[in-house]
Amino acid sequence: MKKIFSLITFSLVFLSCVSQNKTTAPNTAITNIETSSKPKLVVGIVVDQMRYDYLTRFESKFGEGGFKRMMREGFNCKNNHFNFVPTYTGPGHASVFTGTTPKYNGIIGNNWYDKEVKEMVYCAGDDNVEPVGTKDKAGKMSPHRMQTTTFGDENRLFTQMRGKTIGISLKDRGAILPAGHTANAAYWFHGSDEGVWITSSFYMDTLPKWVANFNTSKTVESYLKVWNTVYDISTYTESGADDNMFEGGFRGQEKATFPYDLKALSKANRGFDILKATPYGNSLTTDFAMAAIKGEDLGSDSTTDLLTVSFSSTDYVGHNFGVNSKEIEDTYIRLDKDLERFFLYLDTTVGKGEYTVFLTADHGAVNVPSYLKSVKIPAGYTNNAARKLKFQEFLSKKFGTKDIIENISNNQIFLDRKKVEVLGLNLTDVQNAIVNEQINYDNVSKVYSATTMNTTNFTTGIEALLQNGFNQKRSGDVILVDDIAFIGYSKTGSTHGSGLNYDTHVPLLFFGKGIKHGETYNKTVIPDIAPTISALLGISFPNGSTGKPLGFIID
Repeated sequence: MKKIFSLITFSLVFLSCVSQNKTTAPNTAITNIETSSKPKLVVGIVVDQMRYDYLTRFESKFGEGGFKRMMREGFNCKNNHFNFVPTYTGPGHASVFTGTTPKYNGIIGNNWYDKEVKEMVYCAGDDNVEPVGTKDKAGKMSPHRMQTTTFGDENRLFTQMRGKTIGISLKDRGAILPAGHTANAAYWFHGSDEGVWITSSFYMDTLPKWVANFNTSKTVESYLKVWNTVYDISTYTESGADDNMFEGGFRGQEKATFPYDLKALSKANRGFDILKATPYGNSLTTDFAMAAIKGEDLGSDSTTDLLTVSFSSTDYVGHNFGVNSKEIEDTYIRLDKDLERFFLYLDTTVGKGEYTVFLTADHGAVNVPSYLKSVKIPAGYTNNAARKLKFQEFLSKKFGTKDIIENISNNQIFLDRKKVEVLGLNLTDVQNAIVNEQINYDNVSKVYSATTMNTTNFTTGIEALLQNGFNQKRSGDVILVDDIAFIGYSKTGSTHGSGLNYDTHVPLLFFGKGIKHGETYNKTVIPDIAPTISALLGISFPNGSTGKPLGFIID
């Protein structure tokens, strides 16, 4: 009987093991299939200050392997917009990767007035970290002011921190905010007399060997050369005259005209910083991004890694020379060539069809208002000094003091709420009085109070964009909107920040693994990008995401 009982017991255990093997094997197979269907590497590219029409305006000058390859092999969202104000670099980069607006991610500007500490703060500034790779304070940066996760953070959590995230940009905020809180590293360029890629102790204590090697490779120095047009300047018919009155130029050169001897001009233009305002800054970023792929073994296994790359030189060139300049045209022609060599590098290292790329911008730009005026388009410049003087006179007459104002910045007015209370004034009444005063000033288009932003639900127009950019904890008491194409800026070069189409309409291109080929004129918004990539990877959306996944682009 014991033998029979033992035989029965053995048989039951054996069958149980077989049964378990039968149930686990298919699950393992499914997991392998799901893993292999994901890209080995996601590359998120942000081109700083890229208007959508640069894709079409300069298309005849582009080669087949850069922008055109993305459009030919991937998906082109032609009606893509920012759905908030302000359209600045910090908020723009944060929204792309968090999938939400400043209302939730907290990045309400590049700099803003902090109502708690009573001073201006920088979106990536952090006095609690130390520079790495330099002794300069340019290294005291981190993402600590961003209040939500990025899809890179979610990928790190999903993969138990096995999937890497690396952020790269000439600008610290262009590297740090996209990479998120859990990034392995973010690197940005410190120019001046050093010309090196740096980071902070938020990420590491010392630079990796591959970064140190890059910094001593003389690559940076090699770009201090003559900047001339790629092609004969007479063929640059997509931009205005090279010699005009609407451009800034470089110190040490009388006219803002080609060519520019960067080595000779560097001393008068903050040394290596001059590279930022030339297309060679983008080339340098491309070089460093390729070095990062090799140095960090990105995309080398089945666990998805993320590389964020922000090309900042387009913004510096745009601010200096403007939307219609020969310099901006040459910069985009050269960026197209950099993208081509970058994609070819991805083909050979990660593998063609094994990576996914998206490309967008952090904002657009207005054409130089002085140029617009010259061709009879309404545009101009705000007289902020006169506006401030008039406002101070109003405050003294209405409230008996100017001290109820703590700060005016980023088209916002911050009240000293304790002072308002001490004077026995009603906060809402003070806000409304200022609204009714400011709306009468020259070149002020609209004015709204914080109370209105908190109590009214706007769904369309500039009001909805303002509300998406309004953070109750961080934003001001009164928000101002200037007239269309009126800016507080120099009369040369261009800027951005508004909710108008020239600032909100930016490219959105996807291509690579898991992406369909096609195009759409249906409206998409910047916060849609992060949930789309999250859906592609099968991971959680960023925790504050308000965008929707663009299912029609996923294959």
